[in-house]
Amino acid sequence: MPIPEKISALAPEMTAWRHDFHAHPEIGFEETRTSEIVAKALEGWGWEVHRNVGKTGVVGRLKVGTSSRSVGLRCDMDALPMHEITQLAYRSKYENRMHACGHDGHTASMLGAAKYLAETRNFDGTATLIFQPAEEGVGGANAMLADGLFERFPCDAVFGFHNSPKLDVGKFAIRPGPMMAGGAFFDIKVQGRGSHGAHPEHSVDPVLTACQIVTALQSIVSRNIGAVDQGVVSVTRIEGGDAYNVVPDTAFIRGTARYFKPETGKLIEDNMRRMAKGVAAGFGATGG
Repeated sequence: MPIPEKISALAPEMTAWRHDFHAHPEIGFEETRTSEIVAKALEGWGWEVHRNVGKTGVVGRLKVGTSSRSVGLRCDMDALPMHEITQLAYRSKYENRMHACGHDGHTASMLGAAKYLAETRNFDGTATLIFQPAEEGVGGANAMLADGLFERFPCDAVFGFHNSPKLDVGKFAIRPGPMMAGGAFFDIKVQGRGSHGAHPEHSVDPVLTACQIVTALQSIVSRNIGAVDQGVVSVTRIEGGDAYNVVPDTAFIRGTARYFKPETGKLIEDNMRRMAKGVAAGFGATGG
């Protein structure tokens, strides 16, 4: 049976895995249920299993033939700390936890690959499966590397993918060079001086200041990064105050920056710090 048909036959089982993971999401470094399901499945198919790599990560190894070559496949397992509003039959059973980035599908897909490879064993060398925890900004990759991932399980090449719902079924998108951007979270605290809302002249308004900082941040990419490079700065949260009629003391700006080159990331950070400090100072506040 050709590979596509053989793998297609696994679709109902992979769908069931994906629905189960979606209904039971676990956030970074808390993927104990998911990891154990993965580990037990691999053991049942004859894989050599290593638990707790990088805290809650799992690595599977399967050697076939005599070749010294080793190829790694990698996926992520963690969910996001957000509430699911869908009414799917397999919606999250937990408050403020949801597989909103597709890692349930990533894990199910690699389990399908694991079962296929174990059943067919149509390769010569070592297959290494890397089930990574805590991809969502918590440092799961670093934890696995610090745990000696590639010293313990050397790979000549490692392959991974990310789901893309807008692509047609059966289609894949690839490109030479970097494919997925590096990402960094940022938090900016704006310290002002509170007052009653009826007397804003007595305040140093951190909310107004924060809004001006957000506007200034939009110039980082358009006016500091060359056209041949790429960067994205997205402010996704502004927080400040608890009452309608009180100017608060502080406000917070939170978001994410993405880039393909470390030097671009450093440029974004440096400009962000300068703008936060400078704009805030112009309003009599502090920012950073």
